[in-house]
Amino acid sequence: MTLPEHPIDTPPRAPSPVHRFGTLAVHAGSPHDPVTGAVIEPISLSTTFAQTSVGKPVGEYEYSRSSNPNRDNFERAIAALEHARHALAFSSGSATTATILQSLASGSHVVSVSDVYGGTHRYFTKVALTHNVKVTFTPSIEIDIAELIRPNETKLIWIETPSNPTLSLVDIRNVATVAHQHGILVVVDNTFLSPYVQNPLDHGADIVVHSVTKYINGHSDVVMGACAYNSDDLHQRLSFLQNAIGAVPSAFDCWLAHRGLKTLHLRAREATKNATAIAQALEASPHVIAVNYPGLPSHRHHAIALKQHRDGMGGGMLSFRIRGGHEAAERFCQETKIFTLAESLGGVESLVEVPGAMTHAGIPREQREIAGVFDDLVRVSCGVEDERDLVADVLQALEKAVVGAGAGKKGGNGVNGTA
Repeated sequence: MTLPEHPIDTPPRAPSPVHRFGTLAVHAGSPHDPVTGAVIEPISLSTTFAQTSVGKPVGEYEYSRSSNPNRDNFERAIAALEHARHALAFSSGSATTATILQSLASGSHVVSVSDVYGGTHRYFTKVALTHNVKVTFTPSIEIDIAELIRPNETKLIWIETPSNPTLSLVDIRNVATVAHQHGILVVVDNTFLSPYVQNPLDHGADIVVHSVTKYINGHSDVVMGACAYNSDDLHQRLSFLQNAIGAVPSAFDCWLAHRGLKTLHLRAREATKNATAIAQALEASPHVIAVNYPGLPSHRHHAIALKQHRDGMGGGMLSFRIRGGHEAAERFCQETKIFTLAESLGGVESLVEVPGAMTHAGIPREQREIAGVFDDLVRVSCGVEDERDLVADVLQALEKAVVGAGAGKKGGNGVNGTA
């Protein structure tokens, strides 16, 4: 199955929901059990479903790879929160990316932002090429998009906003306007903000993707992915691939992610509050070269945040360049007491990592630095702990990493990660 040569019917948005985000998060895709009245859906672990006669299942389900009650309910919830008509869940964010790219015909061309998640970069450069899909990366997609489009070849524009890990923003509407003039689909990775802070479909995107592992699940115990969109034609094509490729999540993972989703709005607000306080403290510190946080007025794309994000929220992610180079960045991550040195993001616990040696280590250094991922860059995922405790932890770790550097150096964690 390949995407058509001509523009797909992509309505700007699904019908406006009657209820607001918090109400939808708790209730969307969460019917009471018709037999027991249970207010929380049961977990349907069965892989297969009985049929009354040949080709006539008892209900709407036949085999869990094709569909499952827990996955269906979770997909309905994602669609509601992203203002979409349809949503699909996958076994990981990377599986979501792979399925969308697999839908492109051989010989297709993709334009992507340079500052992209390491796993996405790996797929674009190592896997997509094996079925002759070429990707062009640009650090300034809003400026370059018209020049980078190849007539009859470019089928997809891939955006991360905010980007990982430098928190650059892209004006989705500006890019979508140009792309749609050429019949090109626009995909936005919304993992860093979640549907609570940003709804890309409302700004002209055709597909929004998530690593559900992060903010949507929010508890660091599920690996999943999802995408949402409005086109019925696109739904037919992507749902075919979801079933044919089979990279689907388990019923239990869908149940866990759906449970996490119900408190997304509460967690996203608290994470944003914490990140804002930390970003302000970092910006005021003499031990910091630069802070990347869209919620700061000093951020180069702050105007886009005010335009695209709920109430101009900056989200729970930030990054900063520390004085003292890579060694100082490593020391900082090892000196924190509340923040855990680990990959991934978006959980209730706060995390720190050094992208150049961890999540983005698979990208050549020259390409990393063009995108702003320097060896002294530290990425921070703010959880929902107390704001004052987190700020104090950051400041004491900064002091030890930079001022106390002469007391001795500790070895770093140089794993080649992918989160």
